[in-house]
This record gives sequence, C-alpha cells and structure tokens, in this order.
Amino acid sequence: MLCSPISSGGIVPPPSGSGKFLTIWCTSDLDTGQPWYHGSDRTLSELRPGSSITQNRPVARVFSHRPAIVSQLADGTIMHDGSAPGYLYIVDEPVHPDDVYPHPHPINESRWEWLTKRPLRLALVERTEVQPDERLTDGEQVELRRRQIEAGEENFAARD
Repeated sequence: MLCSPISSGGIVPPPSGSGKFLTIWCTSDLDTGQPWYHGSDRTLSELRPGSSITQNRPVARVFSHRPAIVSQLADGTIMHDGSAPGYLYIVDEPVHPDDVYPHPHPINESRWEWLTKRPLRLALVERTEVQPDERLTDGEQVELRRRQIEAGEENFAARD
C-alpha cells in the first residue's frame, strides 16, 4: 500500500512540530475498479495532468455546467449555480493508484475529487443540460455566500 502526505488538511501533526498539519492518504482510499468521470464545458479527447476526475458521476455532471457554487443537501442532492451546457466524460483507460492523488483542498476530506498525474484518454458519455430542479435559486445563493462570509471561509463543508 502506497501512502503519501499532502500539505494542509489537518489530520496528522508532523513530528517536527512545525505547526503545519499533514493529511495522509493511501492507495487503499481508491476503488480502481469503478469508472472515473470528468465534467467540462468543452469538447475533449484527453485530460491534461493536473485535471480533476471523480468516481461520483453526478458530481462530474454538475461540474460540466461550470458552477461557482456547488452545495450538497443532507439527502445527497447536489445543487449548483451553473448555467452552461456541457459534456460528461468517462476516462477511457485504466486509472492506477500512481496516476492520481487527492485534491488537497480541505473540502475534499472524503476523497471524492482526485487530480491526474498524466494525460488520460476520455470518451464522451453525454451532452449535459442544466436541470431546473438542481439549480440554486438566487435566494439560496445569497444565503450560501452569507454563511461562507460568516464562517470566514471561501469554501466549506456543512457542519451540524
């Protein structure tokens, strides 16, 4: 099993006592038998290194709409403010643990977004259109931004 530290995050303090924290991830966090997806507003045939992929198809579809705000409700429903039609792709080749690493943003604590280390071939799954029932209202967008400002965070995970 491969394990690697990622700066920021805040799970394991480093032994040096530098005040910074490390998040440790292991290849056991991956289920390489599941498909990987990428959402984009562009036609693509290959991803560049550093691109985002996920095994959560609905999340990739939502990101094909280029949202500035994405919110997941307690029941798992994903809401967003995106408005562009887009494309949902599936990675069309095997993805191995050494091909990806978790996105270092703290919102990615559950490891749903990964960044690629090498080019990956894509196949189009579908053209996507924004569904009215997944779109955040203007009032919901204002409320989410207010909560972000109140929390002093640019992005945040809902806390109970």
